[in-house]
Parts: sequence; structure tokens; C-alpha cells
Amino acid sequence: MTGINWRGVLAIYKFEMHRFARTLWTGLAVPVITTSLYFIVFGAAIGSRMSEIDGVPYGAFIVPGLMMLSLFTESIFNASFGIHMPRFTGTIYEILSAPLSAFETVLGYVGAAMTKAVTVALVILLTANLFVPVRIEHPLVMIAFLLLIAATFCLFGFIVGIWAKGFEQLQVIPLLIVTPMTFLGGAFYSIDMLAEPWRTVTLFNPVVYLINAFRWSFYGTSDVAVGTSFAITLAIFIVCLAVVAWIFRTGYRLKS
Repeated sequence: MTGINWRGVLAIYKFEMHRFARTLWTGLAVPVITTSLYFIVFGAAIGSRMSEIDGVPYGAFIVPGLMMLSLFTESIFNASFGIHMPRFTGTIYEILSAPLSAFETVLGYVGAAMTKAVTVALVILLTANLFVPVRIEHPLVMIAFLLLIAATFCLFGFIVGIWAKGFEQLQVIPLLIVTPMTFLGGAFYSIDMLAEPWRTVTLFNPVVYLINAFRWSFYGTSDVAVGTSFAITLAIFIVCLAVVAWIFRTGYRLKS
């Protein structure tokens, strides 16, 4: 069994990171400004009327949700744009003919997208600390969930980038599906605050489990079982991985 072509993986990774470096300040300034506005608006409008949720100050309670909202969108955008550009310019054939396996190609693109998304999420965490005291009760679990969720949504973004026929379609799923699901998935509130039947309906939103597991790693509080959250996150990751494998096996929209 031959080893991994790390030189090829690193070439893709460095190329994608170079594109990120060209817009580094913009890419980092936007989440800082956005996070600050969230705390100013939500802190003034809601925080003054809602002191704590499950014993956690409201300002601190929304930090994991803010990080997840950014992680979802950044992961999907970076991964989808990264693989869509070679398809758009026609250089995808050079990548497919290179001495790289499907795993190595995906590793390069997804690895770069994960680095960008996690960096932005950590910048949001640092910015949040300027407004509210944030504690992390389970730092190792937090890092594990952060990486697993980033990998899952980067794989999902990779699929979106292959599926999309144009740049307009790249925005459809993040803006019209993922972002609303995040807002309705308890990013800024506890789903226990919802009356029936809406709380039960919300449990069919998979984002609920991702956000709650991540919030548990911070404050030890969750609206759903953490084990269930981890299982659902892992299941989504496996499904995305299987779809990517199918894409390379069949050549779906890669060779046409």
C-alpha cells in the first residue's frame, strides 16, 4: 500500500491558504465587527431583559451559538468556493490527472477550508471575551467538537461546490437553508423556552444537536443529550464522507 502524497496535499493546501492570506484582514475584521454588533444589539435589546439561561449570563450563553453560526457558513463557503473555482476555470482536469488520490485531493481542500473556518471561530471567541466572561469547562471536548463540526461542514461545502452550476447556487444552501436552521436551532436561546409543539418540531432540526453539544463543552448545560448530539454529528460526517466518495467514484460533475 503506497503512502499519502503529502507534497501534493500540501500544494493544494498552500494554494488555498494563499488565497485566504490575500484577504486576511478583511476575513478577520468582518467576524470581529459582526460579533461586536451582535453583543451590542442582543445585549441591549435582549440581555437587559434576560439575565440568565440555565445559570449562564445571556451574553455568555450566545457565544457558542455565534461561533457555530460562523463555523457553518465559513466552512461551507470556503470549501465550496475552493473546489468550484477549478471547475469554473477548467483546471479541475489538471487536478484529476495529477498523481493524487481522491482522499488526498479532498484532504487538501477540506484541510484548508477547516483552517480558515476554525481560525474565524477562534477570533470570534477572543472577541466575545472582550464583552463577556467566557468559561470553557471541557476544553478538549470543545476542540474535538469544533474540529469535527468544521470537518463535517467543509465536506458538505465540498459537495455543494461540486453540485453548484454557478456562483449563485453556492449561496443558496448557506443563506436559505443553513443560516435559518442555525437561528431556529437554539443559537441564541434555549429550546426549552419554546412551547409545544414547537419544541418537539425543533428537535427535528439537526443543527440543534450540534449547537447544544458545543455549548455543553463551554458551560456543562445542554437542551438535549450530549451523547445523542455526538452521534448525530458523527452520522452527518459519515454521510458527507460517503457522498464525496461517491462523487469521485462516479465522476459526478467532475468530468462533465
